Amino acid sequence: MSKNIPRRILALGAHPDDIEIGCGGTLMRYADLGSEVYLYIATKGEKGGDPMVRAREAERSADRMGANDVIWGGFIDCEIPWGLLLIQNIEKAVKRFDPDMVFVHYSNDTHQDHRGVAMAAQSAARRVPDFLFYESPTTQEFIPTVYCDIQPTITKKVELLECHFSQVARTNIEGLPIMDIARSSAMRRGMEIHKRYAEGFKTTRFLLL
Repeated sequence: MSKNIPRRILALGAHPDDIEIGCGGTLMRYADLGSEVYLYIATKGEKGGDPMVRAREAERSADRMGANDVIWGGFIDCEIPWGLLLIQNIEKAVKRFDPDMVFVHYSNDTHQDHRGVAMAAQSAARRVPDFLFYESPTTQEFIPTVYCDIQPTITKKVELLECHFSQVARTNIEGLPIMDIARSSAMRRGMEIHKRYAEGFKTTRFLLL
């Protein structure tokens, strides 16, 4: 497989739907090219609804994405512990899947769970060659250095978010569903690289050859 097409990808999120928002379009593009995609979700989003419902929504979305497996971290929404326990929890997923590429929240974020997972992942996945941060609606001061053209998968990305039906309207902006936010963000990043839709990432490291 080409260096530009990783064999195994691990995407990490604090809550169900975080990964879809941040890098869902990119993950589907890689899956279509033959990459194995694995997901780690730290919590079942208890503060945002029934955790069993949210887990089912996430599993349904992962299936549509083409993900090979989902690991649940077992932590409680808004109570993710920073430090060794979280690092070791993520390390288990890293050792199990042995990824060539990792996607995770950006550490400058207003949600403490996002910050915690981002910081822990940097330690847990320190030996993974390609390490990229994605953005979410709560990310701050995010300037992408790497982009993926998601024109081929933007419709499917919106469909992934629709799988999280219980969360569609939970955006703190009345009348603005998460799908519209995701599409607008993709258009913004697309304009930066003269494409219609894109996802942008910041890299800690990226191995070219």
